[in-house]
Amino acid sequence: MSEPATWAAGRLRFFRKPFHEYRLTERVALSQMPLFITTLLAVVLVSAFFPRTMDNPLFVLFLFSQLALMVLCYVVPWDRLPYTSFLVIPLLDFASIGVGREGGQESLAGISLLAVFPVIWLCASGYYPRVSLWLSFFAPLAIIWVPLLIRGDVSGPTLVRPLLLPVMMLGIGVSVSVLTLSMTRQQRILEEKDKQLQASLLGTRRQEALLNSVLDTVHLGVLAIDADGNDILMNRKQRANHELARPKDLDDPNESQLLVFAADRTTPVPVEERPVRRAVLGETFTDYLVWVGAGKSQRAITTSARPMTDPDGTFVGSVIVFSDVTDLVDALAAKDDFVASVSHEFRTPLTSILGYVELLLEDDPGNDQLEPLNIIKRNSERLLTLVSDLLATRNGQLIVTPHAVDVAELVRASVSAAMPRADASRVALTADTPGRLDAHVDGPRISQVLDNLVSNAIKYSPDGGNVVVSLEHDDGHLACRVSDTGMGMSADDQAQVFAKFFRTSNVRRTAIPGVGLGLPITKAIVEAHGGTIQVDSKLGEGTTFTFRMPV
Repeated sequence: MSEPATWAAGRLRFFRKPFHEYRLTERVALSQMPLFITTLLAVVLVSAFFPRTMDNPLFVLFLFSQLALMVLCYVVPWDRLPYTSFLVIPLLDFASIGVGREGGQESLAGISLLAVFPVIWLCASGYYPRVSLWLSFFAPLAIIWVPLLIRGDVSGPTLVRPLLLPVMMLGIGVSVSVLTLSMTRQQRILEEKDKQLQASLLGTRRQEALLNSVLDTVHLGVLAIDADGNDILMNRKQRANHELARPKDLDDPNESQLLVFAADRTTPVPVEERPVRRAVLGETFTDYLVWVGAGKSQRAITTSARPMTDPDGTFVGSVIVFSDVTDLVDALAAKDDFVASVSHEFRTPLTSILGYVELLLEDDPGNDQLEPLNIIKRNSERLLTLVSDLLATRNGQLIVTPHAVDVAELVRASVSAAMPRADASRVALTADTPGRLDAHVDGPRISQVLDNLVSNAIKYSPDGGNVVVSLEHDDGHLACRVSDTGMGMSADDQAQVFAKFFRTSNVRRTAIPGVGLGLPITKAIVEAHGGTIQVDSKLGEGTTFTFRMPV
């Protein structure tokens, strides 16, 4: 761009600047500029077509007064004077225009119309609106009448003939005043709204800073995404998780390239099953476990997601929380390894005890020794079964051997065996079964399930009550319910009741014996049969366990 073009562009940008953003001196000069430029144009016209007028002292005085007023606009320190002192300039303009009219009206008609500039300036300033309106009429009138009065040319027609000019100036002044008043009101409204917006913006920035501080403080990764999967927010912890999942040879990997593995720590999770992808699809999930990273730095992460919607219910994004549970997973694995190791160590002496007991029983012991040996054998077998179950549940492979069994008879046998204990605990134990219900199940395992549930029902009814074991055929399944009127459980306890080694808070307080393995083993047996088990309980009112499995 050439230098003149650059200068012109700069001047255009200067004049596009909002008027109120200029300094006071610049605003005064800009307000005087239209009249000064019009005066220069008048000089050009007069010089070209009416050169004699340039010799008129009044016209020359007019020109020099306009030049002097323009200079005053720049040299007077208006910002150091009372704020409205600059209004003296338009007042002096009226006098200057009056002199110019007398000196140049014979050659250039309409010089008195220049009074429109100071009228607009006064009325548009917004200060002294009533005085400005009076001046918009009387100042132009004075421009015309004062010379007539000085010359003594006073008559009705000479005084009335020029009245249109001050009336027109008054109309212009009224219009400008109304527009100025409206604009001033709008400006005040906008300024008030601007203050409110600035206050809201400041509050929002403070809230954003607080949110960022909180998110960077918590030891959880937090990621917010929009409906297209673009990141909206990511805290410090999640940036560390993302860096852990990033392959070392890629600076900006996509979701499919991140190192995200399944529970076996080696199989990559398919893209559509990864937490972020599921969240983009609007899914809600909790504690979804994945492994992130590779090698010794690999970490176990549980993820939870909740979708975000707008007031119309349209999906707009999702928030995903990432929690590092590596230490917990390692602790659980260590616990399982310990249980497995101890269980293996138990099996050898138990097998030996059972072998010697069976040898003693084969030697036809006396009646006084037969019962103690049978007790030792029964409890050793039970303990060996428990150890085997611990190993099986630890590996997730509890083996069942189904065959044709009358489950109704199993229920009655379990109730009959538990009757002495129920009587000792003052519990009314009853069975509600059909005469026969055949099913293809592992009889000893189902008896173990029934014994566990009935034993628990009696144990957790310490103050007496009722225990009912019911059995029925339900649409190709057998459904068995064990209900008691004992101490019951809270909702939190019910959520964990099938966890290994878990015992409810009530049980811990009452010191009822147990290790928390009966229900996990029961659940494993039922699920090995392709069935389900659930619990329904109210604190202080009792509990019902229901298991269903295919006939």
